[in-house]
Amino acid sequence: MSKKVLFCATVDIHFKAFHLPYMKWFKEQGWEVHVAACGDLILPFVDKKYNIPIQRSPFNRMNHGAYKELKEIIDKNHYKIIHCHTPMGGVLTRLAAKKARQNGTKVLYTAHGFHFCKGAPFINWLLYYPIERVLSPFTDCLITINLEDFTLAENHQFKAKVIKHVHGVGVNTELFKPVEEAHKSKLRKKLGYKPQEFLMVYAAELNRNKNQKLLIESIALIKDEIPEAKLLLAGDGPLLTECQALSDKLGVRGMIDFLGFRNDIDKLLQMSDIGVASSLREGLPVNIMEAMSCGLPIIATDNRGHRELIKDGKNGWIIKNNPEDFSSKIKMIARNSKMKYEFGVQGRDDVLLKYSISRVLEEKNNIYRLYMDEMEDKLWAIH
Repeated sequence: MSKKVLFCATVDIHFKAFHLPYMKWFKEQGWEVHVAACGDLILPFVDKKYNIPIQRSPFNRMNHGAYKELKEIIDKNHYKIIHCHTPMGGVLTRLAAKKARQNGTKVLYTAHGFHFCKGAPFINWLLYYPIERVLSPFTDCLITINLEDFTLAENHQFKAKVIKHVHGVGVNTELFKPVEEAHKSKLRKKLGYKPQEFLMVYAAELNRNKNQKLLIESIALIKDEIPEAKLLLAGDGPLLTECQALSDKLGVRGMIDFLGFRNDIDKLLQMSDIGVASSLREGLPVNIMEAMSCGLPIIATDNRGHRELIKDGKNGWIIKNNPEDFSSKIKMIARNSKMKYEFGVQGRDDVLLKYSISRVLEEKNNIYRLYMDEMEDKLWAIH
């Protein structure tokens, strides 16, 4: 009988974006790989995929049906390892796998940034903290992607059998890499940008948490001093119209490009001057790691994910959540090419040291091997 692993999350695009290298690794070890999530994407390295109607809201009634489907799948397939991701994916999977764990299945859960954290709204603590406390005893390994969450889980004595820390999901440092000035100029020309423009880029859904309004307000404060500045906002989202209206109101619509969904983020980063980030809450943001990997200095708001990545005054700046701080740092780096270069080099080095796919894959492999080896030991004991 082949050894099977199940990956589960709320939506299947989560796996396409972040976890294909780890599925590929399991295939290379001779394992059968299954995926359960909402969506009908065709994913490589997957032997069996289940479209389960998991919903993001814990109050959505469809999650009851999703739980029943998930439990049936788990009970039928006798997985050796289950690795779940995202809040609701983690909740439903750990509940559905309670019986399977009694029969030896190992359940791993990666918290991609606890919704409760220092500075989070009280409602987040009221709702999500008790859920994680209750479900932690049904978790063989709780994996955190930043040190603040790791410390929180340990200090609050979450009852997972093991608590581990890994450096995110990994960045493809061969795709996201700096380019020579000549190549940068070609990219700009191809995408319709001028050599003298000062390009700032942020790839994120336009929503309340990502807080793009802060960036628009910051641009308004520098429009006279740095008229060549241009903000590139890659992503769709519920606040698109609102952000466009704000840019019109502040007279900076011509300095902001709302790019919508893009599949060429690497090119946008490579032709840009700096990466910016305005979010209120982050676990360990991939968009910032990708920008750093392309050799961009970073200006970002103060939250745990940004604090983990950005060494203030070394590879960028952590700033307060106000446009005055943001705009002052933009002006500072726009006028200092030496600082911009040095920050970019340091950021690239930091990613290569800790956050590349190869480094994170090694960390994940060490965790997976704990449970693979445990199974092999049991088989030897039986024989």
